[in-house]
Amino acid sequence: MNEKERERIKAEMKISGMSCATCALNIEKTLKNTEGVSDAEVNFGSEKAYVEYDPEKVDISAIEGAVQSSGYSVINERVILRVGGMTCAMCVKAIENALMKLDGVRKATVNPGVKLAYVTYNSQVTSVEDMKDAIRSAGYQYIGTEGEDTEDLEKEIFEKDLKEKEIRIIVGFGISLPLMALMLFHVSLPVPMPYFMLAVTVFPFLFLAYPIFLDAWRALRNRTLNMDVMYSMGIGVAYFSSILGTFNIVLTSEFLFYETALMLAAFLTLGRYLEAKAKGRTTEAIRKLIGLRPKTATLIRNGEEIEIPITDVRTGDSVLIKPGGKIPVDGDVLSGESYVDESMISGEPVPVFKHEGDSVIGGTLNKNGVLTVLSKKVGEDTLLSEIIRLVEDAQGSKPPVQRIADTAVSYFIPVVLLIAVIAFLAWYLLLGNTLLFSLNVFISILVVACPCALGLATPTAITVGIGRGAELGILIKNGETLEISEKITTVVFDKTGTLTVGKPVVTDISTYGTGENFLLRIASGLEKNSSHPLAEAIVARAAMAGIEPGDAKHFNTIAGKGVEAISDGKKAIIGNRALMDDSGILIPVSVSSDIEMRENEGKTAMIVAYDDSVAGVISVADTLREDAKAALTALRAMGPEIVMITGDNEKTARAIGSQVGISNIIAGVRPAGKEHEVAKLQESGEIVAFIGDGINDAPAIVRSDVGIAIGSGTDIAIESGDIVLINNNLLDAVGAIQLSKKVMGRIRLNLFWAFAYNAALIPVAAGLLYPVWGITFKPELAGLAMALSSVTVVSLSLLLKRYIPPVRIERVVREEV
Repeated sequence: MNEKERERIKAEMKISGMSCATCALNIEKTLKNTEGVSDAEVNFGSEKAYVEYDPEKVDISAIEGAVQSSGYSVINERVILRVGGMTCAMCVKAIENALMKLDGVRKATVNPGVKLAYVTYNSQVTSVEDMKDAIRSAGYQYIGTEGEDTEDLEKEIFEKDLKEKEIRIIVGFGISLPLMALMLFHVSLPVPMPYFMLAVTVFPFLFLAYPIFLDAWRALRNRTLNMDVMYSMGIGVAYFSSILGTFNIVLTSEFLFYETALMLAAFLTLGRYLEAKAKGRTTEAIRKLIGLRPKTATLIRNGEEIEIPITDVRTGDSVLIKPGGKIPVDGDVLSGESYVDESMISGEPVPVFKHEGDSVIGGTLNKNGVLTVLSKKVGEDTLLSEIIRLVEDAQGSKPPVQRIADTAVSYFIPVVLLIAVIAFLAWYLLLGNTLLFSLNVFISILVVACPCALGLATPTAITVGIGRGAELGILIKNGETLEISEKITTVVFDKTGTLTVGKPVVTDISTYGTGENFLLRIASGLEKNSSHPLAEAIVARAAMAGIEPGDAKHFNTIAGKGVEAISDGKKAIIGNRALMDDSGILIPVSVSSDIEMRENEGKTAMIVAYDDSVAGVISVADTLREDAKAALTALRAMGPEIVMITGDNEKTARAIGSQVGISNIIAGVRPAGKEHEVAKLQESGEIVAFIGDGINDAPAIVRSDVGIAIGSGTDIAIESGDIVLINNNLLDAVGAIQLSKKVMGRIRLNLFWAFAYNAALIPVAAGLLYPVWGITFKPELAGLAMALSSVTVVSLSLLLKRYIPPVRIERVVREEV
């Protein structure tokens, strides 16, 4: 076929980053210069590129790479697929390879712990239907996409798979154990033992080994080596040798492994049964979150209650929630009062009182009252849905530490096969041992080796750890964040709204010749019309004390100094020293000392004068959060350097810093400058975590190695940080770092046991201890050890489900005391 006749493919790509028509021409030129591209057209208006190319010379990934090399980006779509039928670490590679072969798929990551495939692709080139066909062609089950209602189907497939395994296990051990007893006690039978064992085991063996051989065939067809290939060789050699020995073809009747082959197949099935049940428990956290979604909602329309499917609820609907019902939407309470259990979202066990104007979160539980809620976010836009997406994405991510395991797994099976062949030849040809012994060694090596333990070490720990974080109200966005978090050397706190409440309040009131109530009445009367935060703090303090603002008139606001007016027929002033000097009001030495003391504490001292003399001083400040000292004490014990950054002046910043024991303070920094300060710390070699509210300090959070955004309920910005805290609690920031350290520690422990298991038992199976101690590894014991290895790793990961960060335990103890 010549160049012109060869079939060409036309593709469409969405481009971002173009700012003018020249950009479109540059991309077009780059595409046309790419080998294999016959034509390209870029439309600046629609921001799309239309490309015609030869698939034998170039693929869509290379074309997208050419666009990116020009300084622009290709916008791809992302889909999460539910996949069944995975049995070992190499299944992950097989599915990823099958998906990556599709033209248009840029990235495919499979997490065997949650049985999800995360695919980034160009929807103009390939489709979910193509992915479904690729998964099925590779020999695995396509269950559906994330977001579809596949929960019942997934459960049905899972339970059916477990039931089939149970039957195979019963058949395998039910026949192999009695046969082993017959061999052990030399029971005489009316027919020759070899023929009897062949007749008894042939159908059970085919029934038990069929899934193993089928998976091995699929793997070889996909040009991959997996555990099924290795195990099929082991049990296949054992059973085929037995048949040869039965009929004295090459081998003698001493080569009978019928019960061994059957027991090995039963052990593998048992291991996978236990592993499947354990892995099912790793996704409990996400299943609990999904289970929080109510199926229906009760709306109030024209004064009547109407129950409709949750999918039909729209923004602006009035939703009625009765006692004991789940709140189906994010919204605001229109009427009613009740306690709401938000523990499933926030991890906080104490129900929160809600009344008119308060916000509520979908999926939480209404305890005792009737609430009418105005829906603001529904369906996939709710906080619960965002959390579910975030957790699933995070569970599908691969931290750098997993590269070690992935690399090991890719070489593992070829190396084990090589070891098995070398050991067989060495024992039989070089060391002159019997063929029976050498064959036992060969089979034992094949069945004892377990790449699954390596493949499951990281994803199961991440799945359980991130799920546990979600239960505690700590949302960790990816596995890489876990790994970096345990290496943090410097923690930078934004001051306002993070270490402090973020809202000025009256902290001290000093009176001179008047009462406190009188002073508040005069001051609130002067400030009641002002929207300045300091004025609002004084008015709020008066209202809290039940004091009505005094009548004031003839207001005169002096910019940067204060306010003066006539109150109760006399002149009243509130402001700073400069205003008092301008008004000719003498400030006594005792008042000056009081003002200086408050200012040294980082407070703003406002002088109140009435009838030409100082009546009092009201001090206002942004106060420290209740949990700040405890959080910083716990963090300091973990070792990182602690820095506070703020836009406030040095004196105010030092005053707050002294209260919490922070000496390293960067003051007078504008919001945009916070990012620069973080960058400076990174340039000096620090691994920086930045803790802020995720709103005005978003650039610093993004710049930091680990950005921790602290928020509250529906107000939280999910996109803002690497770690997002649902609760407005600073202790959870410490808890997030502690959880990260714990998960990474468990990953290392899992990897250690996975490597140690294979490193210790493969040499034993190869007969390394036989010359000195006469120790050999029977194939049956090798099969048992293999079955338990991956179960051990998954079980170690499951222990994270009960983990509580130490800072949380300390907090509970303090609250009880």
